Amino acid sequence: QVQLVESGGGSVQAGGSLRLSCAASGFTFSFKCMGWFRQAPGKEREGVARIYTAGNGITYYADSVKGRFTISQDNAKNTVYLQMNALNPEDTGMYYCARLSACVGGWSTQLVGNWGQGTQVTVSS
Repeated sequence: QVQLVESGGGSVQAGGSLRLSCAASGFTFSFKCMGWFRQAPGKEREGVARIYTAGNGITYYADSVKGRFTISQDNAKNTVYLQMNALNPEDTGMYYCARLSACVGGWSTQLVGNWGQGTQVTVSS
């Protein structure tokens, strides 16, 4: 049974940092595409970052987070991380870990086979 369990959300002021973790179980973690999506109230879920969990890990970022967010993996721990720096109020939302069927093909949620339960990030100005 596939499980994705997020942690690390919270409330911070603008300019602050948070690190989200996603512990995966129930499948072979390596050679998979793992990602983070977020959803703000009243908005559609959008892709934030994704990583191919093999070797050094090819990464992809949404334009809105490039240079501020970093996705990384620890295959020994079956965990993917999202380091978020220079947070601003527009980053507020529920953040979801996801296992995707492919790392190429953009940010379509149709590529997501499994979702975590989400962790809330709130950035105040």
